[in-house]
Formats: sequence, structure tokens, C-alpha cells
Amino acid sequence: MSSLSLTELDKRHLWHPFTPLDLWLDEAHQPIIITRGQGSTLWDEKGQAYLDGNSSIWTNLHGHARPEINDAIKNQLDRIAHSSFLGLSNELAPRLAEKLCQATGLSRCFFSDDGSTAMEAALKIVWQYFQQNGQVERQLFLSLDSAYHGDTIGAMSLGHSPVFHRHYGNLLFETYKFAAPSRYCCPWNSSNPVREEDAVIVEFKKVLQQIGPRLAGYVLEPRVQGAAGFIMHPPGFLEITTRLAREAGAKIILDEVMTGFGRTGPLFAFQHEPPTRPDLIALAKGLTGGYLPLAATLVTEEIVDGFRGDLSRTFYHGHSYTGNALGCAAALASFDLLETLHHQTHRERMGKWMEQESQVFLTHPQVGNVRREGTILAIELVADKTTGQGLNPSLRTAPKSVRPPSVTDSSLVRWAMSFSSCLPMAAQTTKSSG
Repeated sequence: MSSLSLTELDKRHLWHPFTPLDLWLDEAHQPIIITRGQGSTLWDEKGQAYLDGNSSIWTNLHGHARPEINDAIKNQLDRIAHSSFLGLSNELAPRLAEKLCQATGLSRCFFSDDGSTAMEAALKIVWQYFQQNGQVERQLFLSLDSAYHGDTIGAMSLGHSPVFHRHYGNLLFETYKFAAPSRYCCPWNSSNPVREEDAVIVEFKKVLQQIGPRLAGYVLEPRVQGAAGFIMHPPGFLEITTRLAREAGAKIILDEVMTGFGRTGPLFAFQHEPPTRPDLIALAKGLTGGYLPLAATLVTEEIVDGFRGDLSRTFYHGHSYTGNALGCAAALASFDLLETLHHQTHRERMGKWMEQESQVFLTHPQVGNVRREGTILAIELVADKTTGQGLNPSLRTAPKSVRPPSVTDSSLVRWAMSFSSCLPMAAQTTKSSG
């Protein structure tokens, strides 16, 4: 057993994701080391309590240490933890696949590990589908400006986030981007639902004409772009643009990694606009209720039919832990909670309460906007409230703002500590353009 403290071991041996090394390794920096969780509360090794305000990176749906999910995992662990899914199946994966297909309206489920791998599978499926079914010219993908779809090579190519991906430009393939309307600080008039005759749709049609028959897939996070700064699209944009892209011959790929499983109200965000018909949906994060790595790519039967035939048409893609039994057990238990205790009416009631209570943040001089989609709450931090000028990223204001405040009787603290354990999602974001 090492004589070093956890902080010393961490700084000596770990490399944390999305974390500037010099800031982390600075002697003055004391990492928060989480030791346990219950509901929406986390505790560190010193006994300090924290609100899990972003649901452990938007994964946790029902709160920590949920007995129903704990029991499901324990029961499955007594049987088997994992077995190969290559040429074999298990007791739980088919049941989970049925639930996912029934919930989305799609017919097939390809399991993987996380959001990036779910998107990577979707991308490769669409590419191979067109290449082996007589439309080899369809090799381009259209996605939204500022988009983030993961950190594998294909997922990065679909994203347009210089902060995350600027070093890898020569590794990526060409894609097109389109600036979606936003509900805050956006050049498009987005105060009302989007209509077919609006300027943003006229511009979208021009992009489709420019790409022409080369367009293979239209990729977007429906209603809310998460890592882009929680850009929330006005109603209508999703339905109209996906319809136009489909009419142009493209497959519709929806990234519901962050928005799925009730975050926006209905089980999936695309269900806000019922005419929307995706061809593929990428799911992860909340799939297991935030317990274990598991992802899924849902696909239409039409696309699956394009892979039938001789061996050359096989989808040669997979992961060692595909269809993991423990992950499937957690996901099935989470589904039960979404259908019984944390159902849509409950989620909608929580969202309205969040909107009402969160208005207190608007009194802060550096809060420019508070916006909500379901139980996703975004607090826009600005340098100048009058002009909406963004903060200097080097000041790292957002990370500092989520530290435990010293004034324990403030209204902001009371608001935070009364946060519910179901879908406890909030976000801090610096100013973004739409």
C-alpha cells in the first residue's frame, strides 16, 4: 500500500480528460476526490458535500446509489458479468434492444461502449450502406456549426469545435457545417418557431443544393447542442431541416447521447417534433442511468437490408464489451424507473419548477441568459450583461463558479441544495453564437 495521499498519487500518475495539465498539477490546486454519492449529492474524502449539478457529465438519471439499479447489477453479477457478443448473445441484450426499438420507432440496435463509438458506428453504417448499394457518390456529411459528437476520428470529423479538435485537422475527412438558429445571441430571428420561409431555412436549402447528390448524412443533436454551449434551437428547425435533408436523399443521424432518456421532457428529444423521422439514433450516457459504459446505435430495417448478401457486405465493426450483460441489466432497471417513478409528467413538472426557481440567477451581473429545455438548464455567463460580450476563457470563470460558495444562506445555495435527484442537470456556459 502506497504511503502517498490520494492527491499525490493522482498528480503523479493520472492524466485527466479535458484538463490543462499545468493547472491541475499546480501545488496550490487541491483536486476534489469523490468517495461516495447518494441521490443528487456527492461527498469528497473530507466529507464536503456537493450538488452533482451536471449529473456526472450528463449520465446520471435517477440519482446515485439507486437501489433498483444496484440490485439489478448485483443479481446479474451472480450469473455472469460479460461474455462475447461476436457470434453469441445473452439473456438481457435482446430485451433491451426491444425496448429501445419500441421507444424510438427504429428496428435494429447495434451496441457499443460510449457516445463516440455510437456515433462512429452510425457514420460507418451510412457510409458503407451507400458504397455497397449503388450510390458511391454519397460521401459527404452535413452537421451543425460548433457541433461536438465525440473524440474518435469519425466523430471529430462530424464536429466543428476548434477548442477540442484543432490539433487533428489533417486526420479528419471533409464535412460541411451549417449554423443553426439559437434562442440567445443569434443572427437568425429565432424568437418564434422556425417556418419554411424563414431565412435560416432558405440558407439551409442553398447548402443542400451546393452539396447535391454527394450528401450521405445529416447529423445533429436534436433541440439542444450540449458541448457547443447548450445552444437551444427554436421549435421547427429539427423537423424542417431533417425533412429537407431526407428529400435530398440523405440519411438522418440524430445524436441523442446527451439529450436522450428524458432530459428534454419526452423520452427522446426528437419526439418534441413528431413528424421527425430519424434513420439512425446514437444513444449512450443516460442509457444505464449513469452506472456503466454502454451505448447503442439504432437503425432502420431499410438500412440493415443494405447489409444482407455475401460476406463482403458484412458490417465489420465491433467492440470487446458489446452487449455487456451488467450494462444491459442497469439499462433495463433504468428504463423501468423512467416508465414508473420518473415518467414524463414528473420530468415536465420538474422542468417547470427549475425554470421558476432559476430566475434568481438573472439578478447576477454576469448572467446574461437563463434558458431551459426540459430538465436541461443553461446559465449563460457574460462579461457585459448589456452587450452580451462573452467572458475571457482564460479567466476560467465557469469552473470557479461551481465551487462550494462560502455564504451558505444565499438564495442561490438554497436553490441548489433543494435540487431533485431525478435528472439533476444544469450547465454553465460561456457566450456562444448561433
